[in-house]
Amino acid sequence: MQLVDYETFFKQLAALFEASKDKGSVWLTHKRLTHDGEDASTAPDPINDTKEYPCLVRVTNGKEVNFSTRVEAGELDKFHAEYGALLKASISPLLRKRDKKREKQRAEEVAHRKKRLAENVIVEGSKRGAGRRKRTRLLKRAIRQEEQRKRVHEREEARLTKAKASP
Repeated sequence: MQLVDYETFFKQLAALFEASKDKGSVWLTHKRLTHDGEDASTAPDPINDTKEYPCLVRVTNGKEVNFSTRVEAGELDKFHAEYGALLKASISPLLRKRDKKREKQRAEEVAHRKKRLAENVIVEGSKRGAGRRKRTRLLKRAIRQEEQRKRVHEREEARLTKAKASP
């Protein structure tokens, strides 16, 4: 396993991602480096330890490619930003495309449901005679709509209280 600097690490990692694009895997391990070659028994007490330790990031494809880099605690944010950009650039072309047609259809269905929920059901027809069945169906629909409005209102209230409690 060879220890390399950041620039070399990211160049080799990009090349490894490119090589394993069609077939293969890449394993990354990220762990705290607790000591630098000194005897582990002489290390300070971990309970009272306030020292910042560097991180060791290792990469392998499981075969012949093995390399690693050492990241100091103060440079960890910078390293992760560059590392995240590399991962995004390497993985995003491999992801499946979004099904925009289905998303549009679902959005239209939601809009249609909201519209139906907003419109009041007008109960019309005679209480007796030819329009009786139509009137009873409309009454049942009005009752269901009112129950659904209550459920939606309760859901939104719960979401608002959860949002207020989060920050």
